[in-house]
Amino acid sequence: MTDAPADPHLVTAAQPSSARSAGLTTADGQPLKAALNAAEAKAKWHAFFLVLPLFAFVLLTFVAPIGQLLYRSVHNPGFTTHKDLSTGAQTPIMTELREWFDNNPQGTEPDEAAYAALAKDLVLLRELKAPGSVGTRINYERSGSRSMFTKAARRAERLEAPFKEAMLDLDEDWADPEIWAAMRGASSAYTLNFYLAAVDLTRDTEGSITQVNENRQVYVTLFQRTLFLSLLITFLCFILAYPIAHLLATLPLRYSNLLMIFVLLPFWTSLLVRTTSWMVLLQSQGVVNDALVGTGILADADRIQMMYNQTGTIVAMVHILLPFMVLPLYSVMRPINPSYVRAARSLGATSWTAFRRIYFPQTIPGIGAGALLVFILAVGYYITPALVGGADGQLISNLIAFHMQKSLNWSLAAALASILLFGVLLLYWLYDRLIGIDNLKLG
Repeated sequence: MTDAPADPHLVTAAQPSSARSAGLTTADGQPLKAALNAAEAKAKWHAFFLVLPLFAFVLLTFVAPIGQLLYRSVHNPGFTTHKDLSTGAQTPIMTELREWFDNNPQGTEPDEAAYAALAKDLVLLRELKAPGSVGTRINYERSGSRSMFTKAARRAERLEAPFKEAMLDLDEDWADPEIWAAMRGASSAYTLNFYLAAVDLTRDTEGSITQVNENRQVYVTLFQRTLFLSLLITFLCFILAYPIAHLLATLPLRYSNLLMIFVLLPFWTSLLVRTTSWMVLLQSQGVVNDALVGTGILADADRIQMMYNQTGTIVAMVHILLPFMVLPLYSVMRPINPSYVRAARSLGATSWTAFRRIYFPQTIPGIGAGALLVFILAVGYYITPALVGGADGQLISNLIAFHMQKSLNWSLAAALASILLFGVLLLYWLYDRLIGIDNLKLG
């Protein structure tokens, strides 16, 4: 018994789709598969060129500055290289002393050869007019060093052997082991000492890491204060913003739009104007104290000090950052169907139970987004603590600005800023682990 011939239509249908489409062509005769691949590649190139300006902008204004910041925090060639500002030429300096450091281990007491190398390098510094910059680099770690270098460089050409006695005759502090430890640490352009200084640590004469003197321990305290105040400001913003966002989400549209204008009004006012307005309100002779005294609540001698302390910083920053908490909360509250709470109430739940188990869990993404946004803004705020904070209300950002503008210790400022950046990234990572970045809702 012979098999029936196969149906040619069934054979064609049983072939894979790639085989069926291999013979298909476009109107101009090109194979269909090749034409589809070319169209897909063209679409990808179009998408790439569309995002290229944004990518270049982010790279130049965000990634590159952060990379420069991280590089500056570990690189300071002030003791190893002199740059001529007029020509841009770079000249190696302190080569003799750096060679002595390379040939002698940490903790070696400086001998006559070390002082001779130092004297020879000082002669070159005088010729290059660079003793001030070298002294400034050592002054970052040992105060008073700049004057020692400038004084010694002026008389370097007249120094004669024995050089150790000659240097000590100029200034007895040249025998201080701390200045030699500082010069050894600065003999390499790349160092982690600025990160140590940023957490109140230093290296002793033996190279071991130790804490700085108690009267110089300021950075850890400022980091702790910044963290505490930022958390407190974030919490206060949440307490104030939650009912405001709830009103915005539940009121009729004509009323919620009016309330939204008041929420957005601070964005239309200069930050400096808002901060100085709080200075007028909170000062000892300001509006708030005058009102309390006028109503008899306070005696004139008992005026509350709300300026140039942490109170002023907290009040002003809560007012400025409050909209950044309201808007994310509003964005998640608006789509919540009120029938969910009504259904819970109809099933016997109390108002508190319905809020706690039905309404509040649905607003957690907005709470997380607002808290993250407010906290990140608070830890890096500068102008408000600088104007209303005083000594007690200063944050770490104010000290970073001080080192950038006054002390000119840019490497230490970069190290402090890098630690702040790592802290924010750690917070971002914790948020992703605990809540999930996919649940972040900003609008």
